[in-house]
Amino acid sequence: MKYSNALIKLFLPLTIVGFLVAGCKPDIKETGPTQIFPDTLTISSIDTFPVESSIRALEVVNDETVWFAGSGGVFGYTENSGQTWTIDSIKTGTIVPHFRAIAVTGEAVFLLCIGSPALLYRSMDKGKNWEIVYREDHPAAFYDAMVFWDDQEGIAMGDPTDGCLSVIVTRDGGETWQKIDCAQLPPAAEGEAAFAASNSNISVFGDNVWMVSGGARARVFYSPDRGNSWQVFDTPIISGQQMTGIFTTHFWDGNDGVIFGGNWEQQDQKTKNKALTKDGGRSWYLAADGFYPGYRSCVRYAPDGGGKLLLATGIPGTSWSKDGGNSWQTLDDASFYTLRFGSSYRTTWVAGNRKVGKIIWQE
Repeated sequence: MKYSNALIKLFLPLTIVGFLVAGCKPDIKETGPTQIFPDTLTISSIDTFPVESSIRALEVVNDETVWFAGSGGVFGYTENSGQTWTIDSIKTGTIVPHFRAIAVTGEAVFLLCIGSPALLYRSMDKGKNWEIVYREDHPAAFYDAMVFWDDQEGIAMGDPTDGCLSVIVTRDGGETWQKIDCAQLPPAAEGEAAFAASNSNISVFGDNVWMVSGGARARVFYSPDRGNSWQVFDTPIISGQQMTGIFTTHFWDGNDGVIFGGNWEQQDQKTKNKALTKDGGRSWYLAADGFYPGYRSCVRYAPDGGGKLLLATGIPGTSWSKDGGNSWQTLDDASFYTLRFGSSYRTTWVAGNRKVGKIIWQE
């Protein structure tokens, strides 16, 4: 079923006025020359579309096409930059999947649900029909994030089963998926897991992939060869409690990356919640430690920000950095879970509880 924004606004005026600056680089897309961005950007509004779902999975295909997925089996997309939306839902028997991960390739759309059984759906016709291409009935199955390197190879990760993080990969465009044996992965610590907060526990660049954890440990799991071999690196991010650790990561290139998170139960805590790397994740240093902001669930580099412009969002609000993540400023206090960008920071999308939003910039 389709809705127009004009019709929605008659019932629910959800346009949010605020101030914002953006930054982000899609994980698997090449970017063009770095552009010069202003020292300060202002949001004219956030054009928000209401959806009866909690949305933590968002994928920007291009500047016109955006997909999302959320709780209650709900998914949807626009192909005209939000002027109209197609919304539907999935139910498998008595199972109502709750989606926290989405990926879109040139051939298909993939939705991955949390909980057991873990169900990975694929559609080749824009959501009209779905098939289950992977199912896992392990009682501890809980998948958190998914991303593709290209149209053929993709990866998804989740909480530990049998002593290691759950990692599945596809090499045939998502038609089949294989789970990586724990003998190939670094062991998980007792109480170490991941957070299904924004579909950004994984970042890829070139053949590299990074995955982040939280809970008892806050670590970065790294593969230089698309998941064939693995290493794990410690970070200074807060850990030790169930809701502490790394919630999100993003890499600008093979060397420069950011991790963000903190303590979900103390979201104003500003220490040990954000860190940067200059060596591909092997070592990390705290950034703006003790300074704004606190907890954030999603962080992204701007595709046209030269590795300097970043945006981070979460329940407490949205923040931006123009110096590569070393310092941060307030953008807006509206609550969102996740964000993604198109070809430029000028095409910025956010999603949260019962809403998907497009940022309208004041130039």
